[in-house]
Amino acid sequence: MVEVKVTGGQISEEEKNAYIERGIKKYGEANLEGIDIELDGDYVNLHYHITPVPFQRIRRITGYLVGTLDRFNDAKRDEVESRVKHMKAN
Repeated sequence: MVEVKVTGGQISEEEKNAYIERGIKKYGEANLEGIDIELDGDYVNLHYHITPVPFQRIRRITGYLVGTLDRFNDAKRDEVESRVKHMKAN
């Protein structure tokens, strides 16, 4: 269920449902958590609350794009450990 918060006046359930449908089309039903609707005279300001999407860091290590070293064999892990790092830490 999408949480809807209206400030600055009142709107009908039909209008709320229209804004919910717009958010679902734009962000997907699983991602939409809530909507803040601010009425400002003839204008409406919308703020959609979206579920954060988890991501995994991808790095290029010894010519491969990887997220973790879990699938590397011992030889490839040794190559990673003995490689020269070209960036200095601050």
